[in-house]
Amino acid sequence: MITQAFILGAGLGTRLRPLTDLLPKPMVPLFHKPLAMWAVEACEAVGCHRFAINTHHLPEKWEGFGEGRDMTFFHEPILLETGGGLRNIGPWVDEGSLLIHNGDIFSSMDLRKLVEAHEASGDEATLALRSCGGEKRISLGEGGRVVDVRSEVRGLPGTHVFTGVYCVTKDFLKRIPPGKIIAVIPAFQELVREGKIGAVVLDEGEWMDLGDVGSYLAAHRDLALEQPVHPEAIIGDGALLENSLIGKGAVIGKGARVTDSVVWPEAIVPDGVVVRGEVVLS
Repeated sequence: MITQAFILGAGLGTRLRPLTDLLPKPMVPLFHKPLAMWAVEACEAVGCHRFAINTHHLPEKWEGFGEGRDMTFFHEPILLETGGGLRNIGPWVDEGSLLIHNGDIFSSMDLRKLVEAHEASGDEATLALRSCGGEKRISLGEGGRVVDVRSEVRGLPGTHVFTGVYCVTKDFLKRIPPGKIIAVIPAFQELVREGKIGAVVLDEGEWMDLGDVGSYLAAHRDLALEQPVHPEAIIGDGALLENSLIGKGAVIGKGARVTDSVVWPEAIVPDGVVVRGEVVLS
């Protein structure tokens, strides 16, 4: 069983502006819960109870996140990228394997299959892949072997999408040079050359990279994760809500109309205002 997880929380989320002008992307709410909390709960479901999270943009917004859990934050004044951030948490990592989950995606994939495949394989890394839904940069061969990454090792075309969720052994961290700003991709490519990286295809369940405001709104339309109106929201007389999510403490004024939109916690839609296809931040 894997009991430790690293949630990648340091990304800038520039494509999701103006939402990320107010919050780090992993703290942006999806159905009344930060994206990163969905990741934490997915890792908890497979046995993880120790968490590391790296931060960079608006680190103060993480205050209180995961309260009551065994959670350690690693702030990066200079963004270290996916590889450098992983190497930076090395002293925190216990013996055994580590589950790594991007903090700015939503997934309901069955991660038990990933963990079981990793523990049975003896590989240094095991990637969770999808057959479609994004750019295919991983080449998957027979027997669940990763045979190329970004077509840069053997020139093979990509066959699958990397989800940003994967397992590694502690030894894998040694492949990343310390104190460097570097992606994790070169380490993956090194493992391809040595035949020490596998993958599992997880096409069941949802997987969404909420990369821009349009995809963020679409996620709230397409998913039915929680009740759309938070019980602590205030809805004025005569207000009409259609296909919209209303956050905690939000106020919808009398006679207002909100359609295909997301109203953030504590945000206000004044009396009589019509909102359509928007994210109301304040």
